[in-house]
Amino acid sequence: MNAVKRRAIYETLQSLNPHPTTELEYASPFELLIAVLLSAQATDVSVNKATRPMFAVARTPQAMLELGEAGVTDFIKTIGLFRNKAKNVIATCKLLIEHHGGAVPDDRAALEALPGVGRKTASVVLNTAFGHPTIAVDTHIFRVANRTGLAPGKDVAAVETALEKATPLEFRQNAHHWLILHGRYVCKARKPECWHCVIEPLCEYRPKTPHPEA
Repeated sequence: MNAVKRRAIYETLQSLNPHPTTELEYASPFELLIAVLLSAQATDVSVNKATRPMFAVARTPQAMLELGEAGVTDFIKTIGLFRNKAKNVIATCKLLIEHHGGAVPDDRAALEALPGVGRKTASVVLNTAFGHPTIAVDTHIFRVANRTGLAPGKDVAAVETALEKATPLEFRQNAHHWLILHGRYVCKARKPECWHCVIEPLCEYRPKTPHPEA
């Protein structure tokens, strides 16, 4: 895909959604960090259902520690991998208090040193909480980048590198939000809904999926 098409894709997505953001519910960098940590192999909807009551009683690392692993587990037991995630939440809160004064660090290395926080989670926090122009690649973005031809790559790291090269700087702050939402609601895994895709004329995927009623 050439640079003109790539720019046109971002311009189209921007025109429809000028200020995209995560669908995870949060009120602070700490809540965002915990929500993203919990979202691995889980939907944002399921995470929000769990975190609403949990954040109502534990909005800080100290308050979360006071809940304890069992208390966190009670709130998140409807989410996949909840036992391991509860352990990581508590361990992360301990490190935030011990090494960062209870604040979420605005630094990739420090974030990735937290239990349960990988590159994708760190990228989301850096982008959404602190305004860094990072591009977090999840399964939706990996699929959209490859299927459309926007930034093909054989693995997540390759797609991230390709997107960083292919995405004009002015679009990098919002790029991963646009691509996630597009993958979640239009360019779906089992069958892309090409018949109502706004970037269909620019997309290099063949064959296009016809309307189911056609």
